[in-house]
Amino acid sequence: MLLNSLVFLEFSYSIPYLKPMEAEEKSSSGYGKPPWIFKGRALYQLHLVKAETARAFIPKEFRLVEAFGYTLGGFFLASYEDSPAGVFDELVVIAGIVWNPPTSCAWAARVLVNSDEACVHGRKAVGLPSQVARFSKRITAIPRQQKSKTNGFLNMIGIGNTFNSPKDCMDVQVTEIEGHTAADACSVNLNTAVPLLKPEKWMGPAIKMSLPSFSGHTVYNPNLLKYSCQIECRVRAVKPARVSSPSPGPKNKKENEKEGSPRHQTFSSMDSTAVETIENGENLCVSVMLSKPVLALEFNCLNMQVEAPIVVSHCSKNTLGGGS
Repeated sequence: MLLNSLVFLEFSYSIPYLKPMEAEEKSSSGYGKPPWIFKGRALYQLHLVKAETARAFIPKEFRLVEAFGYTLGGFFLASYEDSPAGVFDELVVIAGIVWNPPTSCAWAARVLVNSDEACVHGRKAVGLPSQVARFSKRITAIPRQQKSKTNGFLNMIGIGNTFNSPKDCMDVQVTEIEGHTAADACSVNLNTAVPLLKPEKWMGPAIKMSLPSFSGHTVYNPNLLKYSCQIECRVRAVKPARVSSPSPGPKNKKENEKEGSPRHQTFSSMDSTAVETIENGENLCVSVMLSKPVLALEFNCLNMQVEAPIVVSHCSKNTLGGGS
C-alpha cells in the first residue's frame, strides 16, 4: 500500500455516492476482511518528474497536476514487520500527481513486493500494478561526522542531524521477477542512521493522517478505484536516498537476448509492439526513480490501516489503452 498523497491533503474530500466493491472483489486469500493493517517503517521520497514521463502511466480519465513541465512523483520504500501477508518489503514507484475533482492523489506506475500473496492481493483487490521482486539488503558502516552546535533546536524536535553522515548505510537491490526471468530494477542507497538507544530523540514527532489513493485501470482490475489509508507514525526529514539504475552492460543484454533464455522465450511469444511496450514501461519507471529528489521523509513506528477500495468509474478490459 502506498502513502502517496502526503503533500496534497488539502484536496482530499469524501465522496458519499460511491458504492463499495463486492466482497469477492475486495478480499483475497489469507488477507481476511478489510481494513488491512500494516506495521513497520518506510521512506517516502518526492522527485521532480517530467510530465511527459508521468503521462505514460496516467489514465485518460485523470488530469496530471504539473507546473513548468514537471509533476511530483518519486517512490515509497517500505519494510513491513507485520501485515496480513506477514513480513515483506515493498517499493512503489510513483509516476506523478493526478487530479480527479474533488480529489488529488498520486498514481503508482509500479509496485514491487517480495511476497506472492501481497502481489496477488495488490493486483486483484486494490487494483495496483504489482509485481513480485527480490530485495537484497547490505549494510555498510560509515564514520560519523561531529554534530553541529547549530542543530540544538532541531535535535529537540526530533529532526536534528538530518544531513550529517549516517552511522550505517544500507543498499537495497531490487530485482523484478517474472516467471523464470529476473531483471535488476534499481538499487537504493539508504544513508540514514538507525540508532539503537533512545529512539525518541531521532524518530521525530508522532503524526496521524488520512491519505486517499487512486488505483486500478490494470488488466487484473480494469475499474478506476479509490481507497484510503489511515496513518499513525513518527516522521522526520532525512537526506534523500541515492538511486542507481541497473547496468546496461553488454553481458546483461546478451543474457536477455540469448536464444533459449527465459526472457528471450517470454519475448519471442509476443509481437514486437507488446515487447516494445514492456521495455518502454520498464525504462520509464527507471526514469522516475532517477529523477531529481526534492524531499525525503522517514516513517517509523508505522501503523497503516488500509480500507477496502470503492469504484470511481467502471471500465472494461477492452477500454485499457494507457496508464498503469
